[in-house]
Amino acid sequence: MEIKTGGQAAAQALIAHGIDTIFTLSGGHLNPIYVNLEDSDIRYFDTRHEQAAVWMAEAYGRFKRKPGVALVTAGPGFTNALTPIASAMMAATPLVLISGCVGLNMVEKLDLQDMRQLPVIEPMVKKAFVCHKPERVGEFIDMALREAASGRPGPVYLELPVDVLNGAPGDPNAVKIPVTKVESRIVDHVKVNQLAELIAGAKKPVLVAGSGAWYSDAGAVLTELVDKTHIPIFTASNGRGVVSDLHPNCFSGMSPIRPGASIHASFGTDLYILLGFRINLFSMFGDTINPEAKLVQVDIQPEEIGRNRRIDLPIHSDIRTLVEELNLIIDKKGNGETLKKQFAGWNDELKQGEAETLAQSQPLWESDANPIHPLRLSREIDNFLDRDDDILVTDGGDTTVWMNMTRTMRTAGHFLEYGLFGSLGGGLPNANAAKLLYPEKRVLLVTGDGSMGFNFMEYERAIKRGLSHVTVISNDQGWGMIRHSQVVKLGHSIDSVTHLGNVEYHKFVEAMGGVGFLVTEPGDIRPAIEEAFASGKTACVNVMVDPDVISPGSMALAQVGAYKM
Repeated sequence: MEIKTGGQAAAQALIAHGIDTIFTLSGGHLNPIYVNLEDSDIRYFDTRHEQAAVWMAEAYGRFKRKPGVALVTAGPGFTNALTPIASAMMAATPLVLISGCVGLNMVEKLDLQDMRQLPVIEPMVKKAFVCHKPERVGEFIDMALREAASGRPGPVYLELPVDVLNGAPGDPNAVKIPVTKVESRIVDHVKVNQLAELIAGAKKPVLVAGSGAWYSDAGAVLTELVDKTHIPIFTASNGRGVVSDLHPNCFSGMSPIRPGASIHASFGTDLYILLGFRINLFSMFGDTINPEAKLVQVDIQPEEIGRNRRIDLPIHSDIRTLVEELNLIIDKKGNGETLKKQFAGWNDELKQGEAETLAQSQPLWESDANPIHPLRLSREIDNFLDRDDDILVTDGGDTTVWMNMTRTMRTAGHFLEYGLFGSLGGGLPNANAAKLLYPEKRVLLVTGDGSMGFNFMEYERAIKRGLSHVTVISNDQGWGMIRHSQVVKLGHSIDSVTHLGNVEYHKFVEAMGGVGFLVTEPGDIRPAIEEAFASGKTACVNVMVDPDVISPGSMALAQVGAYKM
C-alpha cells in the first residue's frame, strides 16, 4: 500500500503493531489519524476528559503487560493528560501517549492551542519523541512502543504536528512501517549462583516480589521456587498475587500497615531478597528491614539498585529469568528438601505473628457498629470477591488503605490501585478499562467519595457502552485522609477544606441510566452488592461509613517526611 500522508502512516503503524484499542478524546489535530483508522479493526473508547483516556490506557498497560495507547489533541488536551502520565512513570506502566500539536509552520504564530509541549512532559516520561517528517511517522511509533515496553516499562510521549500528519512524504520510497519486538531476558549467571549460596546459608530468608515480577510474568516460576524451598514470600505493588495469598508460604502483602507478618518478617529476617520491588515509602524507605540482614536486590534497571539502603548483592536481571535459573540450581544441588526443613521454624514463627496481628483487627472486620466501620466494608467486599478472576480496583486515600489491609489476592493482574504517585481520580476510568478488556469478569471499584468526584462523568461512558461494573463508595463525607492527618497533627480538622457533606452519588448514577443503592447498615452491604451485580447494569452502591475512624495510612501521613509540622 502506498502511504500518501503522515496520518496514514500513523494508522498503518498502529495496525501493524496489533494495537486493538485506543483511548481518546477527539480534537481537530487528531483528524488525520482518525480518518485513516475509521474502517480498521482498532476500536476507540472515547472519554469525557483526557485524563480519563490516559488512566484507561494505563490500566490497559498494567492489565495486559503491553503498552496502552492514548490519543489526545494539542494544548489543553495535552495538559489534561499529564497527571496519569506522572502516575504511570512512578508505577512503571507501559504506555504511549500520542499528542497532536500545531503545525511546524505555525509555531510562534499564536495559533489555536499552541504551546511548547515537549519541554513540559519530557521530565515526566521514560522518553519523549517529536516526529518532523511524514515519511518517518511509522518509525517513531515503532520507537515509542518499543521504548515503553523494554527494560523497566514506562510511559513514552510521541508528538505528531498536524502538518506532519497531513503532509505527504517527501520521498514515498523512504516510508517505513517497522515492527520491532523486544524482550528483556537478561540474567547475571554468576550472581544467581551467589544468591543460591546465600539462600543455602540463611535461617530466616524473605522474598518480596514487586511489579517487576508481574511484568516479567514470573508468577509460575516464583510459585515453583516457593514450593521447592518454602522460603516465605510477600508480594507488593503490581506483584500482588504473583504467588497467591492462599499459598501456605505466601504471607500476602508486604506493607508495614497491613495486618499480618510483614513487620515481623522485616525485623527478623537475615536475608531479604527484593525481586522487582523498589525500596520506597511503602516499605518505610527500608528502615523496617533488619540492619544486620543481608540485602539482595534484583532489578531490570541497574540504576534503581541501592536506593535508600546499602545492597549486599545487587543483581541486574529480569525476574523470571533469574528465578528460572535459581530453580535449576536448586534442582541440580538437590537441596530443596533440606531448605524446607531449614526454613520450617521460620515459617511457623511468621504464621504465629500473622495470627496475632490478624486477631487484633478481627473485631473491626466484623464490627456491627453504625456508622459502618470502613474495615467492615472492606471485609464484605473481600468476602464477596471470592472468584479467582474477580477484578478489584481501588481509589481514594483512606479507602485504598482499608482495602489494602484486607484484600486476599488469588490471581495476579486482578488488582489495580493508584500506587506511589498517590493520585486520586483514576478509579472509574480504571474500572471502565477493566470491564472493557474483560467483559466476562466481575469488576468492582471501591472508592472514596472525594476521589469519586474527579471523573464522575465517565459513568455516562460506562452506561452508554454497557460496562456493567459495580462501584462501592466508602462515603465518609469528606477528604478523609487529609482530615484525619490534620486531627493527628493539629488536634482538629480544618472543615472548610476537608468537609464535603452528604452527596447522593447513587442517585446521579440512576439519573444517567444506571442503578443505585444507599447503604447505612453493615448487614445491608452484601445484599446491596449482590443486587448491584445481578442487575447487569452499571451500578453504584453508596455506603455511609464512620467519618471519624482514622486509618493507619492517615497516621503515617501525619508522621512521615515533609508532612511533619
